[in-house]
Parts: sequence; structure tokens; C-alpha cells
Amino acid sequence: MKTTRPVFLTVWRIRLPIPALVSILHRISGIIIFLSLPLFLYWLSQSLVSADHFDRLATQLHTPGLKWVLWIVLSAVAYHFFAGVRHLLMDAGLAETLPAGRKSAGLVLIVTAIAVILLGIWLWL
Repeated sequence: MKTTRPVFLTVWRIRLPIPALVSILHRISGIIIFLSLPLFLYWLSQSLVSADHFDRLATQLHTPGLKWVLWIVLSAVAYHFFAGVRHLLMDAGLAETLPAGRKSAGLVLIVTAIAVILLGIWLWL
């Protein structure tokens, strides 16, 4: 009996459908947001100590390395937001069919790409 199952389960060779990719990226973006919370809470606490601390933090946040960190985390927040809205709409009964799910997943990726580009422009200009 011949089977057509994959012999080698290499993650990079498995072709996922777009809705599955959007779902996996939604979880990854949630993990990024969760792991970045202590850093952002520390920055918030430091900015509230005094005006001098606030100015020092504002100066530090203009360095290229921290701008990259901000861009990555804000991009994860934007993606998580748009994918979360998609999931909420699907829970409400909208876009539950397979073609509509594919279209909404593609729309999430497109809208997120636009948001990430705009975030980059906002941070570096």
C-alpha cells in the first residue's frame, strides 16, 4: 500500500495555507508583545520618575537600535490587532467560508504590511 504522506517533515518545505500562516503569525506576535511588556513597563516607570529621566529616555529612544526594537514590537502590535479583528469577525459569523477566510487572511497581511511601512516612516522621519 502506497501512502502520499510526507517522509521528511521539514518545516520550511511544508506549504501552509494563508489562513494557517496568519493564525501562526498571530500567536507569534502575541508572544513578542508578551515578552516585550517588561521592557515597556520599565521604560514607563523610568519616564515617570522625573522630567530628567523622561528626557534621558526620549534621547535613548532615538538611537537606531532602540528604534528597531520599537519598530518590531509596534509591528507585532499592529499585526496582532488586525489578525485579532479578523478572528473576532469570524467569531461573529462573518467570513467563515474557506474562500472568505483566504481573502480575509490576505487582507490582514496587506493591511499589516502597509501599517508596518507607515510605522517605519513615522519612526525614522
